[in-house]
Amino acid sequence: MLRYALTRILLLVLGLLVASVLIFATLRILPGDVAQMIAGTEGTPQQVAAIRAELGLDRPAALQYLDWIGGVATGDFGRSLLTGAPVLDELVAKARVTAPLGVMSLAIALAFALPCGVLSAVRRGRSSGTALSVTAQLLAAVPVVWAGMMLVVVFAIWLGWLPAQGFPRGGWRDPGLALESLLLPALTIGVVEGAMLMRFVRSATLQATGEDFVRTAAAKGLTRTQALIRHGLPSVGLSVITVLGIQIAGILVSAVVIEQVFTLPGLGRMLVADVGARDLVKVQGTLLVLTGFVLVIGFLVDLAHHAIDPRQRERA
Repeated sequence: MLRYALTRILLLVLGLLVASVLIFATLRILPGDVAQMIAGTEGTPQQVAAIRAELGLDRPAALQYLDWIGGVATGDFGRSLLTGAPVLDELVAKARVTAPLGVMSLAIALAFALPCGVLSAVRRGRSSGTALSVTAQLLAAVPVVWAGMMLVVVFAIWLGWLPAQGFPRGGWRDPGLALESLLLPALTIGVVEGAMLMRFVRSATLQATGEDFVRTAAAKGLTRTQALIRHGLPSVGLSVITVLGIQIAGILVSAVVIEQVFTLPGLGRMLVADVGARDLVKVQGTLLVLTGFVLVIGFLVDLAHHAIDPRQRERA
């Protein structure tokens, strides 16, 4: 297990390095010049050149990358090109909104997908199972932006139960109000992503019902449902753990979009604004953090799968 973990850590670090190179190189080929934006439309070429020299943008790209990645390795993500504020402080402040939103969305998705997916598989061929399957298909096809707007109309405008947009100015100093502001965005992401996960859970459950060990348990006197719950669900759990990494990445992408819809001051909204402003240092720092988060989740999923599944350990 230790050797496997060390190998996965090495691959994780290598993946982060490759991602950092791709992020840095991609941002440098985008159109626009941050020095020109700072100087304004009336800035002279001399002023633009002076700003580029002050910000270090006139140096070779390789040196800029080495300085940036070396600082990241020591916890220094640099300073914003536009405001001069430390990028790490901005990331931590925005993550206080995005991280709880992602956790709440994942909890809602799992609470919806796991029981409904198993139930739709157990009741396959019945009206209730068909209704659950059709509902999942429809919800999975709904764009997350449209789902968010419909939920705003129902719960914020018609019923008035939840706020339509925004986040408390005091942040988490008022936890109740902060959670209330995140509930509708989390419900939007959780329902759509949960519908996608539910289809996978249903498929994995149907596959488990056909396994020999489930049939043997049923032949020994258990009902099909009892045999599935006692012996089939552990294999379903392994399959769900495997797909969770992809699902969490989907939740992260959806959070970037939903923060725009609900005007939440999170990482996604900051990323969109910084791309428009050409604040390269903040953009590359934000993208690296988001990419690193996805890679770490995949790493943890691999370790969990390896620890739980004895077949993985035998192959290793």
